[in-house]
Amino acid sequence: MPVTFEDVRQLALNLPGVEESTSYRTPAFKIKGKIVVRFHQDGESLVIPVEFADREILMAEQPETFYITDHYLNYPLLLVRLATVRADQLPDLLRQAWRRAAPKSLVADEAWVSRP
Repeated sequence: MPVTFEDVRQLALNLPGVEESTSYRTPAFKIKGKIVVRFHQDGESLVIPVEFADREILMAEQPETFYITDHYLNYPLLLVRLATVRADQLPDLLRQAWRRAAPKSLVADEAWVSRP
């Protein structure tokens, strides 16, 4: 079954400190004003912050799911197609994005990782 934005919403809001917001007039989830994930304006993809090296690996391994446009070339962001991403990939992608955006003091308290 394809992943929906509602699935993303539930996962994102389970991360400590994440709040629903908007970015570029699309639904987004942020912590302290920093993007954890947002819905891309194409209506079919997510925008997730990632390390450049991780982005390259993901795009090489699953180009049907992970990609960028020229606009994102110089930004540590990755586009993720909802229609092809596996549901079991999302929690880890969102946790990694959360760690990039969250305050260090919150990241240091990793007790939340064991939550379903």
